[in-house]
Amino acid sequence: MVFSTRMIFVVLFLCVSVTCVIAGDPTLEHEWKVTYGTIAPLGVPQQGILINGQFPGPAINCTSNNNIVVNVFNQLDEPFLLTWAGIQQRKNSWQDGTLGTMCPILPGKNYTYRFQVKDQIGTYFYFPTTALHRASGGIGMVKVHSRPLIPVPFDNPAEEYPVLLGDWFNKGHKSLKTILDSGRSIGRPDGIQINGQSSKVGDANAKPLFTFEAGKTYRFRVCNVGLRLSVNFRVQGHTMKVVEVEGSHTVQNVYDSLDLHVGQCMSVLVTADQTPKDYYFVASSRFAQHPLSTVAVIRYANGNGAASPDLPPPPAENTKGIAWSISQFRSFRFGINGVSHVDAETPVKLAEYYGVADKVFTYNLMKDEPEEGNKVESPGWSPEKRKNYNLLDALSRNTIQVYPNSWAAVMTTLDNAGMWNLRSEMRERSYLGQQLYLSVVSEARSLRDEYSLPETQELCGIVKSLPKPAPYT
Repeated sequence: MVFSTRMIFVVLFLCVSVTCVIAGDPTLEHEWKVTYGTIAPLGVPQQGILINGQFPGPAINCTSNNNIVVNVFNQLDEPFLLTWAGIQQRKNSWQDGTLGTMCPILPGKNYTYRFQVKDQIGTYFYFPTTALHRASGGIGMVKVHSRPLIPVPFDNPAEEYPVLLGDWFNKGHKSLKTILDSGRSIGRPDGIQINGQSSKVGDANAKPLFTFEAGKTYRFRVCNVGLRLSVNFRVQGHTMKVVEVEGSHTVQNVYDSLDLHVGQCMSVLVTADQTPKDYYFVASSRFAQHPLSTVAVIRYANGNGAASPDLPPPPAENTKGIAWSISQFRSFRFGINGVSHVDAETPVKLAEYYGVADKVFTYNLMKDEPEEGNKVESPGWSPEKRKNYNLLDALSRNTIQVYPNSWAAVMTTLDNAGMWNLRSEMRERSYLGQQLYLSVVSEARSLRDEYSLPETQELCGIVKSLPKPAPYT
């Protein structure tokens, strides 16, 4: 199997979808209607993007190797796409859900995603990649369980709780897009939300988001779905044991609080071993000039007493806080070179498949080294640092943070043919061009390596009137 790799000037991330349903594995079918509706994550009513009337949207609860079919009806007034962040959908980038691989779903139309969660487990989420729709919703969790005969390194929890948290803006996605298009920054968020809600300490009207029974252990699957801020989360009076990070089972260390950066997910176990009463799940911003925080109530069954107003403190900030966060990250074991991306009318994957790539984009536009004038020194990095890379038990994950004035080294195996989006998960930055595409090509054009263009795939741009190429064999 021979692959060649080419860098392309175009978007930042890495996702794939399998448009063929694999016979013999169970199929889970979903029908989603995407609409506008009123939401108030910070208590301020605003127009949000709902899926089947929900924010957050419905969770996909599946098992490794399941086939997933999602028929999405776009009832918005703008084109819309969803991506499935972190799903290693093999051999096919046709349904990745980015504007470099798919034509968007037009208003009043529908599209059926078909993919397989092949040979992976873990905690992920889906979100819109069009415009700044993510700022208004359209977000939900994807939970991929191990197959029944495959053991996991911890006992089954009494319950699993999905937690989608992150910064939030009271301005809608259209207003934020207008601000960016005018050359301004969207500024700082207005608050932090947890599962579409926010609350303050001592709020007598706050309803519990989570329920405990004394003596039982619960799994929290937590994702930072915000636009720009890292978040620290903690459970008042309880410790947390990290057991999974984006599909990797980890060494099971115990923590009082955990940093979670934009786009990242993890699973923690919390044991209900305290006096039965209410406690707070706390989320607060990290490395922000103006700190933000919110709480959610955890209620013990048959408990008696309100949560204490004394919250567990957040970690330190500034230089000391960055060192703390880096140290914690290392305990989890097991703008770019002056080029900015602009989405083309024709998705780059379609242009490549139809043999008209030269009319849409340029290969190898991203150089190994920045051009003079765009060069940015990486503090503390030199070629000698390669000798210290952790090649033994480094964590496999789909989203990595880079701290201020720091660097991160990432290794990947290019064994999955397709067009893959590498991007900043900070939506403001990716919208403004901090992203690219990586083309992994199988010269054999074989179904062994990559699926052919699906018959149901929408066409747009310059390929719309072209004859369809011969399928892979």
